[in-house]
Amino acid sequence: MIEKLTAFVQEHIGDDLTRLLLDRKKWPDIDMDLAVSCIQSRRKLKGKVQEWYMNPKLIFPVGLSAEQCSSTATGIYKSGLALRIAEGNSFRLADLTGGLGVDSWYFSQKASQVWYHEMQEKLCVAAEHNFHSLNAENIIIRNKISTPETIEDILSEARPDIVYMDPARRGEGGKKVFLIEECTPDVLTLKEQIFKHCRHILLKLSPMADITMACSRLGTTCREVHIVATGGECKELLIWMDREWHDEYTVMAVEIDSESATSTFIFKPSEEKSAVFINAQQVDGYLFEPGKSLMKSSPFNLISQRFNIEKLGISTHYYIVKDDETVHSLKTYGKVYKILECLPLDKRSMKDIGRRYPKSEVTARNIPMDTDTLRKKTGVTSGDDAHIFGLRSDSIGNLLLATARTF
Repeated sequence: MIEKLTAFVQEHIGDDLTRLLLDRKKWPDIDMDLAVSCIQSRRKLKGKVQEWYMNPKLIFPVGLSAEQCSSTATGIYKSGLALRIAEGNSFRLADLTGGLGVDSWYFSQKASQVWYHEMQEKLCVAAEHNFHSLNAENIIIRNKISTPETIEDILSEARPDIVYMDPARRGEGGKKVFLIEECTPDVLTLKEQIFKHCRHILLKLSPMADITMACSRLGTTCREVHIVATGGECKELLIWMDREWHDEYTVMAVEIDSESATSTFIFKPSEEKSAVFINAQQVDGYLFEPGKSLMKSSPFNLISQRFNIEKLGISTHYYIVKDDETVHSLKTYGKVYKILECLPLDKRSMKDIGRRYPKSEVTARNIPMDTDTLRKKTGVTSGDDAHIFGLRSDSIGNLLLATARTF
């Protein structure tokens, strides 16, 4: 039965899904709802978890799980982090929010044993089939949901060194929720029970979550916060909680490029509070735009201080870089542009710049108009590698219009 289903999925991977559902009577021996879910999921997994996409034996009964699952880059990063938490030793991990199973699968490549727990029975059935097809024989499947009533039995059976949770961020009716206690399972309710059985919790939160607020609510056991960005997007916010830790947490702003190379900016919140940025005096040389993990983690004064580069303004998080050596160091942390010219931002300069660089990308930051408005006022369209920036500077004439090219 599974063989027929997976063969059908491969044959119809590019078909119109609505038409398949309408024509389901043509294939009476195929579970069409499951087949369509598998096709939807495979499309989402292509390029995201390529190993799973390329394996024709895998089945996916819940399309949303493929949309929400980790990518290859973030899965590998988390498994490496778990190994570091375990100090390189053999470890057992309990994944309390199994879902599609991508995270459990990556953890299984570093752990001696992984316990996959999932509340939806059909996901558990699929996970057992998929893990076997992927030769992941050190993953144990349990159809359980973690609650204050069940967590004792779950952890007594698994005896984990690390507990991993990626709480569902949807409430009743599929509505998105953002507060930690609104997610399922609620780590605020469970953490003390977990800490009775296990020293380490690795928690994945929404990348939109407020880091300071989350750590304040989770308490002093927050040891490290990892903001992981790939493909120009902030993908994951991970918090390592250590039962034995009662000190300031460390922030890791991680950028993973297309070649899976990782750059990490490491700091403590107290360092950013005491850091003093250098005011920009002139817009020339290079312009540095921090990557998404830096923008999320917000070490804006510390960036200026550590790299000895000039910041345009207290609320304008762009930097002027003068020397080539620093430029090459910064390219792994964000985008660097070679500045072509800079003018005061007014009607005349917008028309002039638009006429001379008619095909340009546009960015407005901390000025009294958004990017779309600035694009319309300059009259440019996308195309060339030129980039027009509308920026505010505290020390150089207030509003500026800078043109640059990607370096």
